[in-house]
Amino acid sequence: VQLQASGGGLVQAGGSLRLSCAASGRTFGDYAMGWFRQAQGRERAIVAVISRGGSITYYSDSVKGRFKISRDNARNTVYLQMNSLKPEDTAVYVCAASHTVSGVAPRMGSQYRFWGQGTQVTVSS
Repeated sequence: VQLQASGGGLVQAGGSLRLSCAASGRTFGDYAMGWFRQAQGRERAIVAVISRGGSITYYSDSVKGRFKISRDNARNTVYLQMNSLKPEDTAVYVCAASHTVSGVAPRMGSQYRFWGQGTQVTVSS
């Protein structure tokens, strides 16, 4: 699976951004999808994940209630709607794909085989 993330940018605190990750190469619906982020000087961390069919989602505590992950299997795309952004959300956001069975949303980066190139999100105070 090839993954191409887009939608990052510079936004003021309290603002919103929507990230997109377009997939190609394999059957998108066979993969759970995840968004991870890595801030400068910090380890990569999970943001949100979604199961193959979209029925199961998981959010890290730091983004719960502010971010929403969704997917459109007809368009081979996963989205991350980010609202009420904070300076601590500043990071490179990366999408990833995990070949799983239905109803599973893996939460560990090691469970994801395919990774995109990342998109920078910068939130100014």
